[in-house]
Amino acid sequence: MLFSVIGQSSIFANKKPYIYISVMKHTSLLPVAALCLLLASCEKQIVLTSPDKNTVAVIDVNTGAYSLTFKNQPVVSDVCPVISFDGDTQWGNRKACCYKTSQIRKVQHPLYGKNKEIKDEYNSVTLYYSGYRLVFRMYDAGLAYRFVGKGSRRDTLTVLSESAPFPVQGDPAAIWGDTITFTSWELDNKYYHHVSDIADGRYAQTPLPLVNKERGLTHIVAEADLHNYPGMFVRKDSTGLNGYWAYSPSKVEYGSWGFVLCATERHPYLTRVPANHAFPWRILMTTDDDRTLLTNEMIWLLSPECKLKDTGWIRPGKATWEWWHCHILENAPFDCRRTSTEMYKYYIDFAAENNLEYLLVDAGWNNLFRPTELNPRIDIHEVIRYGGEKNVGVWLWLGACAIIDNPAYLDTIASWGAKGVKIDFFDRDDNLMQQAYEMMAKRCADNRLLVDFHGCSKPTGLSREYPNVLNYEAVRGEECCKWDTTSNPRYRTEFVFSRQLCGPMDYTPGSMRNCNRDVFVPRDPGLPSTLGTRAQELALYVILDQPFAMLCDSPDEYRKDSLVLRYLSQVPVTWDKTIALEGKIGQYAVMAKQTGDKWYVGGINNWDKRDVTLDFSFLEPDVTYKAELFTDSPDCPADASLYEYTRHLSPVTCHHSPVTITMQSGGGFVMVLTPEN
Repeated sequence: MLFSVIGQSSIFANKKPYIYISVMKHTSLLPVAALCLLLASCEKQIVLTSPDKNTVAVIDVNTGAYSLTFKNQPVVSDVCPVISFDGDTQWGNRKACCYKTSQIRKVQHPLYGKNKEIKDEYNSVTLYYSGYRLVFRMYDAGLAYRFVGKGSRRDTLTVLSESAPFPVQGDPAAIWGDTITFTSWELDNKYYHHVSDIADGRYAQTPLPLVNKERGLTHIVAEADLHNYPGMFVRKDSTGLNGYWAYSPSKVEYGSWGFVLCATERHPYLTRVPANHAFPWRILMTTDDDRTLLTNEMIWLLSPECKLKDTGWIRPGKATWEWWHCHILENAPFDCRRTSTEMYKYYIDFAAENNLEYLLVDAGWNNLFRPTELNPRIDIHEVIRYGGEKNVGVWLWLGACAIIDNPAYLDTIASWGAKGVKIDFFDRDDNLMQQAYEMMAKRCADNRLLVDFHGCSKPTGLSREYPNVLNYEAVRGEECCKWDTTSNPRYRTEFVFSRQLCGPMDYTPGSMRNCNRDVFVPRDPGLPSTLGTRAQELALYVILDQPFAMLCDSPDEYRKDSLVLRYLSQVPVTWDKTIALEGKIGQYAVMAKQTGDKWYVGGINNWDKRDVTLDFSFLEPDVTYKAELFTDSPDCPADASLYEYTRHLSPVTCHHSPVTITMQSGGGFVMVLTPEN
């Protein structure tokens, strides 16, 4: 039995004594009188289990409070979600009028991503109240709940506050993206051995990992499907961990660098929404195997289905890009100290030679505030035309402020023939900015423009609704290596288990100058380096979700290593199948991904040298593969730059003996498996 009812729970639907009960796939409407003797001695609760039966929620029908266990270990107890509105109206902590249970077993087919097919399997309970309902969904990966209004679209609700406690049992460690503002999602993580060590009043970005080493459990606090609602942080206070949100701006002015729209005054409420609004999903994932986080699609599954009828024009791919390496080109037959039309044609030629789909033109080609006013050094129309001639699409960088003020700029840019836009410097995730994200996604879709959101808050499912949104930043990407040491191997082995749960990211890997901590020096302007080995840098193209993937270094640097350039030219950005082979949050991750008949296996490591054992049983039977392996060089001294790698070629099959691979400090590996027959 996947659902059980403990108690009669005084349910009245339309003033008739009915109770909704679901056992397996069959839902029946039974008179309460027929159940009274059976349920008379029981509590007024519903038991909701995950499809694999490992996670169990007990939901109180009188209050909507829930308790959660994972494999018989307590996770949270007596959590009562509440939303408060003006007029002393409150949702939550009430007795339900009736409830209904259901079971979903189906398969989703995303347009792109880690898998061609995603199992969408969950059990759910919906509690019905006067004016709203409270929906619980239980996946194998964890529990999600949301409030949904039942009022008229014409009526408005003013949300004063929300209570979303996450009182995880014990005193787990926290991988804490620490902040005291609502304006940053590119935070380095602080590691706290215990939540109790965190000062009251500090708050963290989500997804938030909580690691209970004693129990062998990892929990992730997250959210999905935000519409006109501020993004959730998690704050530590005297009662524990609780959701925390920015109030709605009442006044927005230019601040920060002079072109970021900052909230300078705020209303005393979170948002105003129609009375039938579907509020965000609040999510608590729990696992005793961190590998499951590497393939977890729960946030995507909780998001609205695609709104676009025609998606054939949406084309993921890789791009060459001039900004990260300050357009320093050793062999260019022109002056590359300043950007120019000739320079961008040079990048287009490189992209065409190596089957890269795109060129990204970053800041400097136009007026930041009036994007259609062009830099006279750059004939952007000629750049786009030349790209089309070479079958290389052109993306253009834009500041968010201009598009928020005048979305029609997107129409003009699309009319020029641009394929995509990188929109930067949002720096907020209050309700108004969430509206802006959705407006831009829709306007770009109407114009057949692809989107890369940069300087933005983390994704919460918009790219399922509008799959033309290929990437979000919301991570300390390799651009940060120009300024500090925060984008490093330890950090990478944390965010692939947490931030990547939200969706694809604009991390911009591809550095050809790879360093250990002892010799690394941030550099801007100039040619920057990155922390970690060359093999780890290559592995990021397998480990990261990035449908729009950068090659951040210069064409001239890549041409120095034909093996690396060939790999980067061929590695896919979207996959048919993904398998998490090994991994532990904050330590290492090993993944195998398949496109067509080829497999790519990537591994990344923190600063601790370690061996991993690669088992080939995931390969197709009766097929011999040529394995090309890029690994860390064993001869590279600890204090040297880590450009070097070792390349091996050998045949393997699914019956091949497991292979031990050594990942050096900050290291990794990539294996490309190509069928020989």
